[in-house]
This record gives sequence, structure tokens and C-alpha cells, in this order.
Amino acid sequence: LIQDHDASNTLFKVLGNGHVTMPKQPAFSVHKNNTDQSDLGTGDITVAWAAERFDVGANFASNTFTAPVTGKYQLQVSLRFNDLDADHTYMMVIISTSNENYRFIIDPDFGQNAAFFTISGRVLADMDAGDTATIIVNRDGGDSTSDIEGDAEYTHFSGFLAC
Repeated sequence: LIQDHDASNTLFKVLGNGHVTMPKQPAFSVHKNNTDQSDLGTGDITVAWAAERFDVGANFASNTFTAPVTGKYQLQVSLRFNDLDADHTYMMVIISTSNENYRFIIDPDFGQNAAFFTISGRVLADMDAGDTATIIVNRDGGDSTSDIEGDAEYTHFSGFLAC
């Protein structure tokens, strides 16, 4: 058991069965909270997050995660699109950090519009203290009728300090 200087907070705990807990380790999970993000235009569009499941360390605000310490962060996103236009040249989801953009792209030409389609991605990102991470959607071509589904079970963004 490792505690802070006045023993008011447990920082690190090894249980008898070998499990390790670090209750102050930065971690977050956010979702849309049944709020669709509609009529996506072309170019970069930042995804707006409506609700937090948890935010250990209070490092997520204004649709942005800010790394509190330097380290490697596991980041993952899943976006469900509704009415994905088959005429889009591409649909891209980007985990955008201060140091790098991690892109996940599809060509949605399925022969017809897709009622729904999910793009997911994950990365182990090198982040310095103060670096940020957001989710961006970028599409080209076709109509702007595609929406990001607001259901929390389909559309979410999360991350944690891995090492």
C-alpha cells in the first residue's frame, strides 16, 4: 500500500491475490448521451461529447482530453454513423493528439447508402504533460446527410495512462 504524504489517499495498492490498483491513474470514458451530431459537412469536424461515464483526475473537458503527465496513453474511439452516403469519397475518423494524427478511413461505396456503419480505432499514443487528444471526423464528397449516432452504446471515446 502506498499513500500520499498525509495518508489521506491510496495511490497504489497490491492485493493479496496479486491484483494491483491505482485509483488515481488518469482514465476517462465519454459518450454522446443520445445526442446525434447531424449533417456532417466536408473537412475536419470535432466530435462533441455530451456526457462522461467517468473522468479520473478531471482531465477531460470541452471535448478534449489533456494529459496530466508524460507517458503512453491508450486511446480508443467508436463512432456509429447513420445514413452513410455511398457517394462519399471517404469517411475518416481521426484520433488527433498534439503530436500525431491517427487516421481510420473507409470508402463507403457499398452500392447503396448504409443505414448504419461503425468506424472504431485505437492507438497507444506518446503524450507529454499538457498534450491534448480530440476526435475528428472528416468526409469528402456526397451529401451531408450522414450523422454520428448519439446512442452511448455505439458512440464513445475513452483512454487511460498505460505507462
